[in-house]
Amino acid sequence: MPLDPADAFAELGRIKLGETDLGGVLGKIADSAKRTIPGAAEVTVTLVRAGGPHTAACTGETALALDESQYEQGHGPCLAASAGAVTLSLPDMANESRWPEFARRAQEAGMRSSLSVGLPVHEDVTGALNIYSTRTRAFDDEAIELAQTFSGYAAVTLANAHLYDTKASLAQHMQVAMRSRAVIEQAKGILMGGRHCSADEAFTILTKLSQDTNRKLRDVAAALVESVQQPRRR
Repeated sequence: MPLDPADAFAELGRIKLGETDLGGVLGKIADSAKRTIPGAAEVTVTLVRAGGPHTAACTGETALALDESQYEQGHGPCLAASAGAVTLSLPDMANESRWPEFARRAQEAGMRSSLSVGLPVHEDVTGALNIYSTRTRAFDDEAIELAQTFSGYAAVTLANAHLYDTKASLAQHMQVAMRSRAVIEQAKGILMGGRHCSADEAFTILTKLSQDTNRKLRDVAAALVESVQQPRRR
């Protein structure tokens, strides 16, 4: 069912990243773009990371296959748009000279024109919103402007996902650090009680043992705590 642009953008604005993953949000953006942009038959979102390009969201198998054909060849409009953060229009696949092999495959798949809008570069991730049409010259200036607006939503989603992942990673690191500190304090307490030494002396003993055995301080402390607790479990 066609979607009014205002309704589409309002719908996208209500999406909360914490309630779904990045692929889910990009999938909603692709689906909304397909229903909103005049002439769109299928829509995909390409992401390019250090490991290479992949299609993070798509509305159909035909578009996915055309994306993947570009990844295999190492060139094509979606990759060029991603690399330059530019908008590339292919109004007529029959007369496309920049990527003739891709254009041939697109025609065989029933796609007559396409539009790729590069996402603004975000650190080590680039990408593009790709719109395919079964009609030649399907995308006029209004359609291009709409596609660029959708790509803006995708770019914001990428930025928020990066921030969300960074915060989640930081929280996980903090939890690990707190657990490490707790087990080290336990080990210090065991040494202080068993050897009648100070907290600083106990820490020095743990540090030396860590260096001598080439193990992390936390692992040494955990082993000591475990060795004391094991008799109690029997």
